[in-house]
Amino acid sequence: MTDQRPDSFEVVEAGFGAASGLAVRGEVDIAAVPTLEQALETAIKTTSGALVIDLSDVAFLDSSGLLALLHGRGLLAREDRALVIVCPAGPVRNLFEVAGVAELLILCASREDAEAAVRDR
Repeated sequence: MTDQRPDSFEVVEAGFGAASGLAVRGEVDIAAVPTLEQALETAIKTTSGALVIDLSDVAFLDSSGLLALLHGRGLLAREDRALVIVCPAGPVRNLFEVAGVAELLILCASREDAEAAVRDR
């Protein structure tokens, strides 16, 4: 799924070893959230097992984007599935920590770490 916004926000399907996932690029703000939510809901409905969201190429994530990810985590939890988020150190990772939700999520610094986390589940 691609949104044609000027800041090049994009959500694409991505594989992470044995897990399915999404790679997100650009800025995730209130205008981008409907596209992110739709992509998350589709991925949750059409996959099984852990779902990986790669935020490595996200330059900005606002509170509405954070809420969309937490909603996705909640949907997955209902099916006893994990949400693994690739989020290296930086402003996006800091948002998870400042918001106090880092402990609720499986945050990985790299794609390789995410693949290992999925294997270990």
